[in-house]
Amino acid sequence: MSNITWDFSDRVVVVTGSASGIGARAVESFAAAGASVYGLDINPPEGDEAANGARATFAECDITDGAAVDAFFGRIDDKHGRLDVLVNNAGGFWTQHTIESTPEDDWDRVVALNLKGTFLCVRRAIALLRRSETGRVVNLSSLAGQTAGYTTSPAYAASKAGVLALTRILAHELAGNGVTANAIAPSAVLTDRILAVRDEEDRARTTASIPLGRYGDVNEIVNWMMFLASAESGYMTGQTVSVNGGRFMA
Repeated sequence: MSNITWDFSDRVVVVTGSASGIGARAVESFAAAGASVYGLDINPPEGDEAANGARATFAECDITDGAAVDAFFGRIDDKHGRLDVLVNNAGGFWTQHTIESTPEDDWDRVVALNLKGTFLCVRRAIALLRRSETGRVVNLSSLAGQTAGYTTSPAYAASKAGVLALTRILAHELAGNGVTANAIAPSAVLTDRILAVRDEEDRARTTASIPLGRYGDVNEIVNWMMFLASAESGYMTGQTVSVNGGRFMA
């Protein structure tokens, strides 16, 4: 864990894609900082990976299902009456493709998870975020949504670019309510998902393309999540933080 100290006492936080990887660490970090955290995922967490005592609660939810999303945030409304932080972390892809080799059902599934799911969660959470004194939305995009030049999933890249556009629209719409919306665009972060979709040779090529010469660490992404969710980031909205080891410089 990082030695940066955050205080989210009495804040209500929702993190999607919380069963493993970056999402699981985010739940752990927000809970350790005093927040009441709800980790959302279609799969249950492995053991206690996405839990931290009584302050973290796991909720099973398919974020591509509008009715399921509405029902979950309805429970947050009933219990807390507001939401302080929404971290849209859920996303990913399963197979690397070219555009020509991308099956239609793969496109639909990846875009639904990365873009539609973010939209559905944001749409339902807006009313709750407006009731917070420091409402924050943090969306996880990707380097793939900013630039091309390496093998990935076209559906993933297109949907993550969509997340950046959605973030800017959201920031503009909610600025009058004091709610901020920002995005993080990581490059390669060594998680179980990356290990599953990129073999050793592919990972070596990726490492060689990163000026800092290594994959990112989960904590390096979560620390940005924590900052963008904090009161200290109150004058920053509609922005994309590129955490990529220098792989893409805008």
